Amino acid sequence: MNDTPPIILASASPRRKELLDQIGVRYTVYAVDIDETPLMNESPLAYVQRVAAEKSAACVVKLQTTQLVLAADTTVVLGDVIMGKPKDEADALAMLRQLSGKTHQVYSAISLRGQEHAQAISITDVTFKALTDLEILAYWHSGEPLDKAGAYAIQGKGSVFVTAINGSFSGVVGLPLFETAQLLRQQGVDV
Repeated sequence: MNDTPPIILASASPRRKELLDQIGVRYTVYAVDIDETPLMNESPLAYVQRVAAEKSAACVVKLQTTQLVLAADTTVVLGDVIMGKPKDEADALAMLRQLSGKTHQVYSAISLRGQEHAQAISITDVTFKALTDLEILAYWHSGEPLDKAGAYAIQGKGSVFVTAINGSFSGVVGLPLFETAQLLRQQGVDV
């Protein structure tokens, strides 16, 4: 029996690891660091698909592996504006004020490389209640917004801002499980 996990996860995200654990997929972690700056006039869809694909490609190249490599990218989109991770407090507060009382989208792209390259996308609508400045500031001081796209974590304290979600909860967290499971099954991985 082969004890080698069937996939390499090209991410250091504890949330992505928890989600793979949730569906019983064995993996090893090899995080890659790439430039995630959006290109000029790049659409949110093209952006998340490109970044996920570049992460999986970088992992394959660095490890020189033929093993399956799974990578993902998640971003918050308001209108056609990509909201990445906040640079600082002012940036986080501005993002949360923009999201307040509105519906935005969370795009999550998955890239799976083996003999071939396969991708999937999840787009979820998330609606926030109207936030007060006091709530926004208190949330910033919780420390949670700092490394999260759109400056919030739906699986954490940020959940109290969400009045509605239409789509994939796991996609908003960072790895849409339905789409991930489909791609893995197509490559013969038990889910």
